[in-house]
Amino acid sequence: MIPAPEFRVYLNDLPTNDFNSIFKSLPDFYRDLNKERSGGLPLLFIAGYPGSFYGRLFPNDCLHFVHSSYSLHWLSKVPPSLYDKQGKPINRGSVHISASSPPLVSQAYYAQFQEDFSLFLRSRSDELTAGGRMVLIMLGRIGPDHVDRGNSFYWELLSRSLAILATQGEIKREDIDSYDVHFYAPTKDEMEAEIRREGSFEVERLEMFETEKELYKVSENYGTEVAMTVRAIQESMLSHHFGEGILDTLFEIYGRMVEEEMLKEEINPITFVLVLRKL
Repeated sequence: MIPAPEFRVYLNDLPTNDFNSIFKSLPDFYRDLNKERSGGLPLLFIAGYPGSFYGRLFPNDCLHFVHSSYSLHWLSKVPPSLYDKQGKPINRGSVHISASSPPLVSQAYYAQFQEDFSLFLRSRSDELTAGGRMVLIMLGRIGPDHVDRGNSFYWELLSRSLAILATQGEIKREDIDSYDVHFYAPTKDEMEAEIRREGSFEVERLEMFETEKELYKVSENYGTEVAMTVRAIQESMLSHHFGEGILDTLFEIYGRMVEEEMLKEEINPITFVLVLRKL
């Protein structure tokens, strides 16, 4: 009889992630798995590797498969060139790329994406075996325009929500100027250009999905759900920068604004799914 294969699963997140919660859930997971196993199912071993994936995490040639889900649109840091030589912000009144942003803003974000995505590919190339695959799921945008009613539009609405709080005297306008989101939604061409330039992988498959339309049709509280999602991602950074006391009001405004905008015109964020093979 051929022995059952072994699978080794390495979970990765930043050290600030609560790995204890994950590890506490594993005994129940293993127990449920064993109930379903009838001798021929594979063995599964799970470990955690804290650290940024913008750099090396694992030994050389030890991985056969890498999966990254909704992570790579988050940059390793806010682009430094969003601030001039005197340390003053150049993207005033907005937390991301907007119609009022000077061209240097979109250039800074794109340059940071190029640096980060290339480093991710190079690091995973060292860790993957020859012929190993990566499946990457990430938010993106359809065309070259950085300002559209896609993923970036949600950050535009966050800027507007913060501006309302500023007019109410809840926060200072200069604090909005100095708050920047470390997010970049690349296009298909931008991703493919970095993959070619880095040179370790070939694209086996690349697909684009628009899911927001259907979610809006079936949800009665779409604006609230979007607000909760953005809050879950940004809460710690917003509270550190503006103070915890504004969060409830901020996301009430934000949720209403999302609903109002969807009634005017659809917001169409897109998701890319890439399958890469190591050469």
